[in-house]
Amino acid sequence: MKFLIQIVVVAAALAAPAVSFAQRSNAPLTRAQVYAKLVQLEKAGYNPGTVSVYYPADIQVAEARLAAQSGASSSSSSPGAARVAGTQPNGTV
Repeated sequence: MKFLIQIVVVAAALAAPAVSFAQRSNAPLTRAQVYAKLVQLEKAGYNPGTVSVYYPADIQVAEARLAAQSGASSSSSSPGAARVAGTQPNGTV
């Protein structure tokens, strides 16, 4: 009986860090958060309703603008955020 209790105590002690870590993980975004981010991107110049040959670049430019407005560094945003804000890959605005 003591052996069974010891196993349960050890198992609980080993499981406790895993459970507490899972509680601190990033939760998925809510619809409201996604919508708010989309509104911010649209205000920064991104238009998801149009077909663009510069798709990855135009959303990255909008994200770079948001990062510049919030004072965040380009290293913490998307990979294409280092591009000059307001320009397309071919240099046009």
